[in-house]
Order: sequence, then C-alpha cells, then structure tokens
Amino acid sequence: MSGVPVADIISGVLGADAPVRLIGYDGSKAGPDGAEVALRISSPRALARLASAPGSLGLARAYVTGDIEVEGDLHAVLSALADVTLHSIPRGEQLRLARQLLPVWLRHRVSPPDLEYRPPGRLHSRARDRRVIAHHYDVSNRFYECVLGPSMAYTCACFPTPDATLEEAQAAKHELVARKLALEPGMRLLDVGCGWGGMVVHAAAEHGVRALGVTLSRSQAQWAQAEIARRGLGGLAEVRHLDYRDVVEDGFDAVSSIGLTEHIGKAQLPGYFGFLYGKLRPEGRLLNHCITQPRTPTTRRLDPFISRYVFPDGQLEPVGHLISVMNDAGFEIRHEENLREHYARTLAGWGANLEEHWEAAVAEVGLGRARVWRLYMAACRLGFERDNIQLHQVLGVKLGEHGASGFPLRGW
Repeated sequence: MSGVPVADIISGVLGADAPVRLIGYDGSKAGPDGAEVALRISSPRALARLASAPGSLGLARAYVTGDIEVEGDLHAVLSALADVTLHSIPRGEQLRLARQLLPVWLRHRVSPPDLEYRPPGRLHSRARDRRVIAHHYDVSNRFYECVLGPSMAYTCACFPTPDATLEEAQAAKHELVARKLALEPGMRLLDVGCGWGGMVVHAAAEHGVRALGVTLSRSQAQWAQAEIARRGLGGLAEVRHLDYRDVVEDGFDAVSSIGLTEHIGKAQLPGYFGFLYGKLRPEGRLLNHCITQPRTPTTRRLDPFISRYVFPDGQLEPVGHLISVMNDAGFEIRHEENLREHYARTLAGWGANLEEHWEAAVAEVGLGRARVWRLYMAACRLGFERDNIQLHQVLGVKLGEHGASGFPLRGW
C-alpha cells in the first residue's frame, strides 16, 4: 500500500460517493468538501484494525479506541454510510482490503480492544447466561440512569404523540402492555426479564396488581427493590434476582416478557414459551415484546460488533417464527403489532441522554465503553429506521374450558 493516501483507502471501503469528508493522519483528504460530517483517521492503528477485521467490525474497533474520530453527528455519519453500517462490505472486498493493508498491519498490529467479550461455557447454559447478563447489565446503575433517564426502562417506548417525551412514551408503553393484558386490581402478574422493574412498578402503582419481576442481573434487582420500597409498593410488588426458570409460583393471571426473548436462543424458544404457558391460569394472557428480524435470515451470523461488545449470545428471529412457536406451546394468538419506528425514537432519546450526561457516563464506565454505547445506539436507531430490525409485541392467551379466551368480542 506504499504511497496510497490514507483517505483514499478509507474512501475505497466506504464508497467514493459517500457524502462524508475523510481526513487521514498523513494529511490526505477525500470526499466532498461541503459534507456536514467527517471521519478523521487519527492513527495507523485504524488501518491495522481494518486489516484484521475488514468492514464494519474493524471500523467499530477503530472508533471505540479513538483511532477514528467523528466530526459531526454520529447517526448522520452512519446514515450516510448505511450500506456499510448495516451490511458491512462484500466478502471479496474484505479480502482485497486485508491484502492491501497487510504491510501496515505488520508494523502497527494491535490486539482487539479489551471491551470485546467472548463468554465461556456452553451456549445458553445457565452459567453462561448469568455471565452474559452480568457483562451487559451489571456495569453501573448510575451509567444506566444517565442513558435511560428516570424511568430506567431499557426497552422500546411507545410514543402517544410525535412530540411526547421519552418518559411519557415509556409510561405509555407500560400502560399499553397493561391494557393488552387486561390488568385489574388483585390480579397476579409475572414479569420475566424485568430489568429495573418498570413494568412491575407500573402494574402495582397504576392497576393494583400483585406483580413479581425476575432478573438475572443482581444490580437491576437491587435497584428495583430500592425503588419499590421508596414508592411504598412493598405490599404489591417484588423483584427477585432469579432465573425465570426458577420461579416456583404458578396460576398467574398474566405474564409479560419485555425484552427477554432476544437472549433466549432459537433452540430454547419452545421450552421458554412452554414454561410461560405453564405459569398461567386458564384464560391468562402473555404479552411478548422483543426485537425481531424483518424476514427469515439466510445466515445465522450475528452482527459481530453487537455480539462482541453489546449483547453476547443475542439472537433475533422473525416474528412469524415466534408466533408459530407460541402457537405450538398452546397459546392462541390474539394480536400483534410492529413498533419499530417507536424504537428508533427511543434510541434517539437514549442517545440524547448520553450526550447530555457524557462526562458523568465516561467517569462511571470509562471512555471506551461510553463510545461503544454511543455507536451501538446510533447504529441500532438506523437499523430500526431502515427496517433492518423490528420490534414486535405479540399477545397470546391460554385458552380455558371449551376454548374460552376471556376476550370481549371487540373493543378490548
């Protein structure tokens, strides 16, 4: 690659027509001068990272470590580079790039960032699931407060109006789930993968429901129990640090699963829905809320940045597959809807929170992890906007005697 300007190399990766200015550490420039956003390649380590992982993973590693800097809005950059952001680059181009960058890799080779995580143990064993959840969620409750805001809801919100705040939209999401489950005072709710207890608290405070939440994250359970006590809801609400499979109570009127299914794995889905079916009384309802593939994937390969930095072992399925497995577990499907545009807005809100509290977030978890979150939220926002991923709520019911569903004919 001797003599090839750095900006031209990156331009070859991103595409010559990309509306982004490129500035190399060797003084080279590429892209339109009038572009509102720019990438600054600040170190030859950026090229070494591209050599070892050509495409989106190498670019992500370089950004996380500061070997590439973004000038302007990160979401705007990723949107301008949508093909690379969402689909990386073709395999043939990856091989060509690796060969081109071999000399710089030999001089500047570096190990992957320490923030990459490869969990040990058998996939979706209980021990490995605990490690994966701890890796992502037991980081710092203070950091999550910076990103999520007062609601501490780490799942897609539901915006009742275009100008609703994130907090209003999270409350509307919990109320939407409550209405779909037809929650009434005195009912019993099981919320699996309950996070920081948002749905549990809402069900107890707004509907008089006796709500039990379970999470594999010790930090989440501790925060949630403190919030329950602060709000005086100890007589109705409880959050346990527990694997959902270890819940011994049954006969619940309703089960909510909001953002857990992504962690389950395809092979485990029949057992997961079967277990939840067994926890319900006849005519009890399940609301499953999760990120999905927009269509049946042709490969099981996960996005390498997401799988190594954010959600190890995460796996997304198309909604049709989830509905089929729910059906086979015994549920009658009564309703489903796609909220992907709402998740794009949610991620925009989280991104704005992170920028507003950037110094506090960095002080809490370090610059590298904060940059991981900035990149992850901006990229996922683009994915929901461009229908690369979706968010579906599916409502099912465990039928009672003679097929009784407990649903009104209309208007529920």
